[in-house]
Amino acid sequence: MSKVMEPDLQTPLGRTRGQMAKESAKEWSHPSNHWLRGFVLDNRAALGTLAVFIVMMAVFMIANPTVFTTWYLYSSVLTTLPVALFVVVPLVFVVTCGEIDLSFPATMGFASWVFALVVQAGFDPFVGIVAALVTGTLLGFMVGSLVVYGGLSSLIATLGMNFLLRGLIQIINEGKSMALTGLADSAAYKIFSSQVFGIPVQIFWAIGFVVFSALLYNRHRFGAQVKVVGDNPDSARQMGIDVKLVRVKVFVFTGIGAAIAGCFSVMINFTWWPTAGDGYLLPVLASVFVGGTPTWGGIGTVVGGAIGAVTVSFIQTGVVAAGLSGFYVQFFNGLIIILSLLGHKWNQARYR
Repeated sequence: MSKVMEPDLQTPLGRTRGQMAKESAKEWSHPSNHWLRGFVLDNRAALGTLAVFIVMMAVFMIANPTVFTTWYLYSSVLTTLPVALFVVVPLVFVVTCGEIDLSFPATMGFASWVFALVVQAGFDPFVGIVAALVTGTLLGFMVGSLVVYGGLSSLIATLGMNFLLRGLIQIINEGKSMALTGLADSAAYKIFSSQVFGIPVQIFWAIGFVVFSALLYNRHRFGAQVKVVGDNPDSARQMGIDVKLVRVKVFVFTGIGAAIAGCFSVMINFTWWPTAGDGYLLPVLASVFVGGTPTWGGIGTVVGGAIGAVTVSFIQTGVVAAGLSGFYVQFFNGLIIILSLLGHKWNQARYR
């Protein structure tokens, strides 16, 4: 039997119905298909954090325009900000995977200790950096193995490792620091921690690390696996993803980031302290959550985490520069964190 084709009737204007349907489809498109709306929807968490930062800086600038229009303030923040960025960004991967890592301050201190020991022994600082990276990798693998293969809670296991490593550092060094004044004349210092036109070089390395991590998170298979594992581990297994390996990898990445942060902190101060990394626990965690990475896993934002780190870094400087006493710092820390979390809760749906 031959198939009977329905004739494509002509309209009064001489166009067929098919032509009119195609023209109509071209003329109308869903509002969400607009590139600007799509960009806002895809990056609403990071943009929300940026809005909080802009409002906060506007308040500080109104309070003391003289201080906030000078470069020295921003230069001092850009000097220490990279240390936080190297830890905040990997922690976004950990939280997205549905875990938490509270051992990074001790990992940072332990890896920087290895770096200081190598430099103090007379070796080139580049050798010390490699030794610190190996140390951070091994510690990250150890922490990840305890959580994943040992079946321990990441909250409790990493907190325990933080105390264990910090205690080991204190026992061996007995609270003594190491002065590394020779670092100022090394090539490693000039490459990683000097200044170019008054701008601290380390901020460029930190920006490069953020860009690399953002591409890894959003464009690479590993980032997609981290999101799937954090959202639904059972579905990830059915898709053929090695869930345990992915979970270990995020802890290893955090260990590497902590090691880099430790090396930069030593090169900034020319001194290693047994308490290195201790002061970064709460600010780094605050940066991750202020940046828009929720606690339930599956979703997150690297760029938002970086903006969150910038926001948290400016709070203490801004409060003091605005003429308030240091007692207000914790108050504003809590205020910014709570407002940011409320904003993110209203700004994005909870997927889990």
